[in-house]
Amino acid sequence: MNGLNQRYTVRPGGRLVGRLRVPGDKSISHRAIMFGALAEGVTEVDGFLEGADCLATLAAFQALGVRVEKPGAGHVRVHGVGLRGLRAPADPLDLGNSGTAMRLMAGVLAGQAFDSTMVGDASLSSRPMRRITEPLALMGARIETTQDGTPPLRVHGGRRLHGLDYAMPVASAQVKSALLLAGLYADGETCVTEPAPTRDHTERMLSGFGYRVQRDGPRVCLQGGGRLIGGRVEVPADISSAAFFLVGASIAPGSDLLLEHVGINPTRTGVIDILRLMGADIEVLDEREAGGEPVADLRVRHAPLHGIEIPQSLVPLAIDEFPALFVAAACAEGETRLSGAAELRVKESDRIQVMADGLAALGVRAEPTPDGIVIGGGGLSGGVVESHGDHRIAMAFAMAGLRAAGQVAVNDCANVETSFPGFVVLARTAGLDMDASA
Repeated sequence: MNGLNQRYTVRPGGRLVGRLRVPGDKSISHRAIMFGALAEGVTEVDGFLEGADCLATLAAFQALGVRVEKPGAGHVRVHGVGLRGLRAPADPLDLGNSGTAMRLMAGVLAGQAFDSTMVGDASLSSRPMRRITEPLALMGARIETTQDGTPPLRVHGGRRLHGLDYAMPVASAQVKSALLLAGLYADGETCVTEPAPTRDHTERMLSGFGYRVQRDGPRVCLQGGGRLIGGRVEVPADISSAAFFLVGASIAPGSDLLLEHVGINPTRTGVIDILRLMGADIEVLDEREAGGEPVADLRVRHAPLHGIEIPQSLVPLAIDEFPALFVAAACAEGETRLSGAAELRVKESDRIQVMADGLAALGVRAEPTPDGIVIGGGGLSGGVVESHGDHRIAMAFAMAGLRAAGQVAVNDCANVETSFPGFVVLARTAGLDMDASA
């Protein structure tokens, strides 16, 4: 359903039971298209997330001259053109709502012989890009932003890039990935050192495509001028999407849910660690590997939760899951404190403020701080919540309806399709009593 006025209405009660598989991992789906396009030969991608964000990446590479086929649901065939085979696009590349796509593609486009422009929707057009453009400039790239450092991004081609040894001031997988992608086109060695661990899908996938990557603790390096070789990528279910169900089943009495084939990359499992610290009952079953990524089935049952001080070491490992975790905190006994998460203020929305406002609308004490939030647990009333077009906030408050004292309505939910197509149907199947309406 399109239209920004889409509303979720969730009636109280319900429990989550059965088995389900959430859609494919968004981060890995983006990268599978990018690396498949830049590789030599054909890449077959299974489990591809057909949400708006990843489809924007796919369309951008089609506009850059890459042939992409979709022979079946979740299956994409990418005919790679090699690192130097992209062609100048006829029009600006529209990346919709996807910050991941824009920031990673900045690294790719910085190494091309042609000029290009990237644009996005209203949300993406307000998000900070200097964290990407400034280190890329140190490599020799020239990328123009607005005066505020936001999109559109105008990338000047024909620049000679050189390797860089960069210590990131803030942990960010998107910055790390953009620099490594630019490093494919650079003379010499590009090294990135991160202050805290972030998701390592780029490094894993580069190795999977035959590109030599050296990893030494927080430091990752590669030499420019190599080649990527196409192959098969199996995309696991997205732990960021699974997080809503992990929280929902934890807070709803009588819940017993098995989430199948979920990616449990150790740079992404902060949500499990934090929920367990709060008292959640989550089992990790049948651990295995798929396409270079660790996967498992996750069994989650209702358990009484208690408030905690969230360890700062876990913050980068759960950065996208905090909207769901804030709902868990609201249903816990006692106070939950988060700090060291200023990054949340520059996501699809200011997730600290928007979540605080939404929790307050449901009767929860929520005190935002510059880099976090303090949430007083104990339960939720019914009410109306504004998601501000942020898909993760919309889904988090849908799960809140399981434990609210009255009906919860969530406005502006159309962007859920960017990351979790079919969310409403899957949530209903599991036991959430909800409707979506225009």
